[in-house]
Amino acid sequence: MSLVGVSALAACAQVPKEVDVETSLAPMAPGLSPAPATAEPAAATAAAEPVSGGSDYARMYAAVTDGDFKLPAIRHDAVDPKYLRQLVDDPTGEPPGTLVVNTKDKHLYLVLRDGKAMRYGVGLGRQGYSWKGRAIVQWKRKWPTWTPPSAMIGRKPELEKWRTGMPPGLQNPLGARALYIYKDGVDTLYRIHGSPEWRTIGKSASSGCVRMFNQDVIDLYDRVPSKTTLVVI
Repeated sequence: MSLVGVSALAACAQVPKEVDVETSLAPMAPGLSPAPATAEPAAATAAAEPVSGGSDYARMYAAVTDGDFKLPAIRHDAVDPKYLRQLVDDPTGEPPGTLVVNTKDKHLYLVLRDGKAMRYGVGLGRQGYSWKGRAIVQWKRKWPTWTPPSAMIGRKPELEKWRTGMPPGLQNPLGARALYIYKDGVDTLYRIHGSPEWRTIGKSASSGCVRMFNQDVIDLYDRVPSKTTLVVI
């Protein structure tokens, strides 16, 4: 599919109104492990993350106050465990610090040192399957504004009120964080973002790019700087 075709459809195809170029880590929300601001920020914290376990998941997916918003807890016991955040053996072979999205298995990996990776479950919309290759995280955005494309408004007239942008919030389709993916300086229209629809993680959704639990996308955002390499397979 061409980028033009994706642009006409994508629910996540807007560029941040104010570019967030920060590469330092923001303060962590309660209940999440901090990550140091280094060239490979995630690798240094691998040992601090749980591999599995109900009590760990209850902590990771508990309700959390983030800025002006309070994210509700996620029913982790209603999610297939393979889509919950966990430390695993790295299956990608990529260098530490690389992000890898496996569209077949619906997993996102953050490659760590010592042959390990942090694995997150993702949900994929049509646009999540439309682009493959290597690129970078050009921008990161906390609580982004969502602007539906004109084609989507044409299909769903009730979205007209958001033509100039839906403010950040608990119902915003981009969730608590968004990572904007560019290749060779060009916007791929590919996004990794949070989602209020937590039951769609691990599944195929009707629209959008790569969805994550809001608690997971906050964790990921605080671990990776701008210009992080992304591989989509």
